[in-house]
Order: sequence, then C-alpha cells, then structure tokens
Amino acid sequence: MEIVERALELHGPPVYVRRQIVHNAHVVREFEQRGAIFVESEDEVPHGAALILSAHGVAPKVYEGARARNLETIDATCPLVSKVHAEARHFAARGFTLFLVGHAGHEEVEGTRGEAPDSILLVETLADAERISPPQTERLAYITQTTLSVDDTAEIVDALRRRFPQIQTPEKEDICYATTNRQRAVKRLLGRIDLLLVIGSRNSSNSNRLVEVARARGVTAHLIDDESEIEEAWLEGVETVGVTSGASAPESVVRRVVGWFHERGVTEVDEVEAPSEDVSFRLPPEVRPAARPATLPGS
Repeated sequence: MEIVERALELHGPPVYVRRQIVHNAHVVREFEQRGAIFVESEDEVPHGAALILSAHGVAPKVYEGARARNLETIDATCPLVSKVHAEARHFAARGFTLFLVGHAGHEEVEGTRGEAPDSILLVETLADAERISPPQTERLAYITQTTLSVDDTAEIVDALRRRFPQIQTPEKEDICYATTNRQRAVKRLLGRIDLLLVIGSRNSSNSNRLVEVARARGVTAHLIDDESEIEEAWLEGVETVGVTSGASAPESVVRRVVGWFHERGVTEVDEVEAPSEDVSFRLPPEVRPAARPATLPGS
C-alpha cells in the first residue's frame, strides 16, 4: 500500500496497478479515487507508463510482457511470497516435482506456478493429497500459499509426508506470520464469544480462513467488508461478539465496526492481546526516498 502511495506522489496520477494491490475493496476504492488504475493485464497499460505489480506476485511471463511494453515496473510482491517463488525455482532446477498446497485461481498460486509450470502439481485439499500421483517419486518437495489455514495445511502436509516419506520441505514455513497470528488470536477468542465478525473482502484468502477457523469450532462467523453489512438478525440471542480483521483491512474500518456497536448501546469492549508485529521490508528502489546529499563544513 505504501508503494502505491509513493508512486502516486512521485509520478502523479494515473499510476497503473496489475490486479488489486491487496485484496480489500476499501483500499482499492481509495486508491482509485486518488488516481490509481487497476488493470487485469500488463497489456492494458500504455507503453512507457508506470506499472505496480500486486503483493500476490506474478509469473515470469508478466515481467517479460512489461518489458516488451517498456513499462516502468515497480514490484510490490510481498517478500514472503517472493520466498516461495525462490523455493519453486530452487527445487525445479534440481529436477524435483513440487506439490504446491494452495487454492486454484488465486493470484498468488498463479504466480508461483508460473515459476516452474512443468514441475508443479497443485494440491488443494486433503483428498487431493491422498490421491495425487506424481510422475516420479525420487525427488519430491512441497511449498504452500502464504495465506492458508494453518490447521488444514498441517493435515495436507502430514498426508503427503506419510505417502512420500522422502519429501523435501521448505527451510521455513511458507504461511506468513500475519496469517498465522490472526488465526491463533481467533482461536483464543472463540471460547469467549457467541459470534465472530471478520472484516475483510470476499476475495481475501486470509480473511476467509478466519471465518473457517471459527466455524470449524462451532462458532457462527460472518465475513463483512464494513459495518454496513452487519445484519441485526445475527445478534439475536448473542451476548458476546468477537471482531477481527484480515491482514489488509484498514484499521479505520475496524473502528467503524466497533463504533456500530457503540451506537447501539454497547459499552463494554475488551481488546484481546495478540503477538506484536514489527516486521518491516525495504521499499523497491523505484519509490525509496532519495538520499539527502551530505552537507560539508563551511558549505
């Protein structure tokens, strides 16, 4: 999001963004109002214009298409997604068949598969893991989408390891810390609430996983973009509501949802402590602040 903001400041509108920079309708709408144009393909961008690649990553062919149009490409791929891409290239170069645990059609999965299309087999479910038949079993490895259910992924990986004991694993878990932290926080909430509201957009993978975590443990949960989607009927017979959000939901929307309850007479609001997130990544060189020249004595 900061990359888009800086690109708008540096270039002025319009700035083109391939797909949604993050999967949140509020973020996308705000950037559109400020002059960002979201496109499905680099082919829609005028020659020589600036193009930002979304946080979900892209296949190598997208970079090739951008170069062919002489675009100034600004890569906003999440470094944790880039790590998975690097793993795909690493294993494929060594002749491995790769199981990619993820959801078909998700942009992150499309980008990762594009790194080694002839070496990657998609595994979406536990049933897939139980029946998938790789072309060879001597060199196998698995990687995962970064925004999956921690519990579901563990079941799938366990099945793959049982069937293929020699399977290679990533050096570090691929599911990102923000996804894992939110799922753990929701699990802590579930024993205290009757209903969970997850703030996030329909196409947000990590937001949908939070809904699934609650429902799997018998707690009613709904995904909402903002307070306008709350239905009063959901609250019948409910004493305590839990509110959480996906990783890309703006904090301002969270406050609006809490405010919706305040307006209806709710006075008791408790905040459950979650792990502190202080991870930061370097901005791409195209949007980094220019270094200030040193001032010499007497100058």
